[in-house]
Order: sequence, then C-alpha cells, then structure tokens
Amino acid sequence: MHAMQQRDDHYLLGGLMQIDDAYLGGELSGGKAGRGSENKVPFVAAVEFNEKRRPIRMRMSRVSGFTTRALPNWAQNHVAAGATVITDGLACFAGVTKAGCKHIAKIAGGRKPKELPLFQWLNTILGNLKTGLGGGNHAFLFSKCSNRYLAEIAYRFHRRFNLKALHQRILIAAVSCPPCPERLLRSAESSC
Repeated sequence: MHAMQQRDDHYLLGGLMQIDDAYLGGELSGGKAGRGSENKVPFVAAVEFNEKRRPIRMRMSRVSGFTTRALPNWAQNHVAAGATVITDGLACFAGVTKAGCKHIAKIAGGRKPKELPLFQWLNTILGNLKTGLGGGNHAFLFSKCSNRYLAEIAYRFHRRFNLKALHQRILIAAVSCPPCPERLLRSAESSC
C-alpha cells in the first residue's frame, strides 16, 4: 500500500472535477454522534472527469478537518491550478480558489445522494469504498493508516481498465519506491 501511495502521490487532478467531504469509521458507544465523533476520520474525496463527464482519476486524502485552513492546503498539494472544482457548497471548499482553481458550489440542501444526479459518480465511488472497506477490512483502525488504504483504492481505480497488468504494475511500483523501514512506516502512521 505504501508503494501504491508513493506511485500516485505525484499526480495532480485537474480539468473538471468534483470534491466532497467524507468520513471513515463510526460512532463509539456512548461517544459523540455525527461529524464530531472521535472515531471518524475526515477525508476529501475528489474525482476528475473527461469531456464526456466520465471519471478518469480520483484522489482520497485524509485531512485534519473540513476547515478554511485545511482545504486550501489540500488543494495546493493535489489539484492543478486552473481546475474547475464543483462542490456541494460546504463553506471550506471555497478555499480551493487559493490554489488557483475555479469553484462552483451546487448547494445540496440536505438532499439524499440519489436525488443529486450531478454527484452520481462521486457518490458511487464513495459507496463502493465504504462497502469494500467495511467488508474486507472491518477490523482495522481507520485512524492508523487510513491514507494508505485510501491510496490503495485510488491506485486500483486508476488502473481499472487494464487489470491483467495490475500485478506487473504494482511490482514496478514496489521496486521504484525508495526503501522504507518499518520504523518510518510506524512514524507515518502515528503522524496521520
């Protein structure tokens, strides 16, 4: 997963794209509910589209929170200047303009995802992510290495049209990745 993350980290999303706020994890028994839950890990989900409005690339990255400080930093690291970013109108998303992007807010107004055809692809990707992680990885702690799990999903998404070459490409990614001793992996987990 580390090699997958390293391989895709240098790609910037651009052109027409959508971003949304999302969370991994759930409420702890007796803990806070909703966005304030101690067990929820916030991350940004972003999808870049081609001219036919089909998804071509995606990025899911953990953020410290959905604040006017965190989102401009995220955009500067992951989005190319000049991109057109469509969001659901969450106030912090206007911060993408600080990275040289055009922001278009389409207010969702509390509607359910199926009532928002504009965000169909993004919601489908998020639904598949949560189903996949919940099924195969239900016991791992999202807060420990969530960026690696999100990077693995994105890596496979980018290579979905050539599954026969996936094993060879992950091998190339692994040997191209600089060595990363276990102590560095563990320190990266603790700093997430």
